[in-house]
Amino acid sequence: MSTAKKGMSIQRKSNLTGWLFVSLAVIMIVVFYFYPMLQALLLSFKSGTGMNLEFVGLDNYKRLFTDTTFRTALTNTFIYLIVQVPIMIILALFLSVLLNNSQLRFKGFFRTAIFLPAVTSLVAYSVIFKYLFATDGLVNKFLMNLHLIQTPIAWITDPFWAKITIIIAITWRWTGYNMIFYLSSLQNIDNSIYEAARIDGASATRQFFGITIPLLKPIILFTSITSTIGTLQLFDEVMNITKGGPGNATTSISQYIYNLSFKYSSDFGYAATVSYSIVVIIIILAFLQFKLAGDDK
Repeated sequence: MSTAKKGMSIQRKSNLTGWLFVSLAVIMIVVFYFYPMLQALLLSFKSGTGMNLEFVGLDNYKRLFTDTTFRTALTNTFIYLIVQVPIMIILALFLSVLLNNSQLRFKGFFRTAIFLPAVTSLVAYSVIFKYLFATDGLVNKFLMNLHLIQTPIAWITDPFWAKITIIIAITWRWTGYNMIFYLSSLQNIDNSIYEAARIDGASATRQFFGITIPLLKPIILFTSITSTIGTLQLFDEVMNITKGGPGNATTSISQYIYNLSFKYSSDFGYAATVSYSIVVIIIILAFLQFKLAGDDK
């Protein structure tokens, strides 16, 4: 056998071995990801109660434009997105720069403490927030003891303050998670760049906006997109803290999908339609974020 044929045989065996290693993962992804996605898409063209479904074409998608509850849930979700995500990204950036300071003592403790909320149980921390922000909860008592307020704030039962409570909760949980990405990236930036900037007389603020932000641009884009996706899928906090109330003042799109499937008369077809509306919104927002970031790749 010639050397070329032996090389091809070895290459073919290597490729076959590689495919054998990844085949199980590929099969699992197809079965548990792509097949359910396809079934959900087909389901979105059907309507009915429970499993008594019939094909209705685009009626479910037309219903979206006249569904006031969907518009309310969509508005609430975009309020969370527009207010909470920028606050969280800026706060995570600030904390990462602060904790990257080589002169700061107990850095390991502070990093762990800030990251810990990201690994706590969603249900457990949501219930704790519900009691903390209750009318007679610790937050109101603390504010009243400091004479910042005269009467307790209706954090859970007032439409405006209920949204603020949800925003505070998800910011508390996910800021540390995003901070870790920024911190790991900052530690990969050569310190000589900052030394050269200091020699040239650049202030700390100018270094931050002229060096840190540009070098962290890919990570900022990544965390912005993942945070956007996470906020559009917001469910646990709303479900466990306010249950979507008062009225539908805090209902998110994901909770509305849950209600359509299990709380109201089970309309799985329309629930699938609302689910795919999230997919479309995520694609549009991700595309816009790439364009605004100037990423042409």
